Amino acid sequence: MKRYVIFAAVGPFFGGFWLLLTTTLMSGYLHQAGYAEIGKLIAVFFKTLQYSYLFGLLPALMLAAIDDILWHVKRITPALRVLLVGLIAFVATELMYGSRGPESGVLQFIMYGLVGFIPATISSALAHKFADEKKAVQSV
Repeated sequence: MKRYVIFAAVGPFFGGFWLLLTTTLMSGYLHQAGYAEIGKLIAVFFKTLQYSYLFGLLPALMLAAIDDILWHVKRITPALRVLLVGLIAFVATELMYGSRGPESGVLQFIMYGLVGFIPATISSALAHKFADEKKAVQSV
């Protein structure tokens, strides 16, 4: 249960921030306005944070379910599990957001893929640290 709470709390926060950053970068706003407009970007992020949670909660919980399934496979190490969950999130968000806007190319592919990869890997690593049951040490 902790795993799902971690994904629900952390995933939409980082995903929403990276989606806002990616959309802003792809629109060319940071190139035109300069880096003095970072304060406005942060203000917009906190004003739209409620929508990040509204629309990011279900995908975060689906990734938590994938992480939970992979946790039950004993041959998968925690580092590999974090990477697999991140790659699944990368592909899913790229398919969902990748065709947004007039531009296309490698930068857009990577930036929109990172919208899912970053929160999924952070959430999976935190779930490994705080939610995974520790194995009892047996003395011989």
